[in-house]
Amino acid sequence: MRHRLYHKKLNRTSEHRKSLFNNMLNSIIKYEQITTTLPKAKALKPQIDKVITLGKKSSLANKKFLFTKLQDKLNSRKVTNILSKRYSSRKGGYSRIIRAGFRHGDNAPLAIIELVDRDLNAKKVDIKKKDKESKAEIKSEQAK
Repeated sequence: MRHRLYHKKLNRTSEHRKSLFNNMLNSIIKYEQITTTLPKAKALKPQIDKVITLGKKSSLANKKFLFTKLQDKLNSRKVTNILSKRYSSRKGGYSRIIRAGFRHGDNAPLAIIELVDRDLNAKKVDIKKKDKESKAEIKSEQAK
C-alpha cells in the first residue's frame, strides 16, 4: 500500500533527489524551459508551481523561504519581481509538460517542461557571455 507516500523516489537517495530538484528548479526559473525525462518533469511540476505561488505573495517570510529553497539570489528575485507580475491574473498552472519522444541511449521518455507564457529570450541568457569570450579570444589571436 502507498498510503502517505507523496513523491516518487526516482531511484535516488533523499539527498540526491533534493539537490536534483533544486538544480532543476533553478534551471527552469533561469531558462524558463528545460528538457528532462518524463518522471522527473512530472515530479518537478508541483514544485515549480508552489514556488511561483509563494513569489506572488510578496511578504518577507515568503522571500526568505524562496531564497532558502532556491539558494540563488538572482532566481529568487526573478520569481518575486518578474514571474509574479507575469502570472498575477493566473490562479495556477504556471508550467506545462510536453512529451518529446524517447532518448537515444536508453529509450527513456523525454519531456519538455516550460513555463506558460514564457520569455523566448530567456534561453539565451548564458549565450551572450560565451560570445563575448569567443570574440575576445579572436581579437587576442589576431593581435599576435
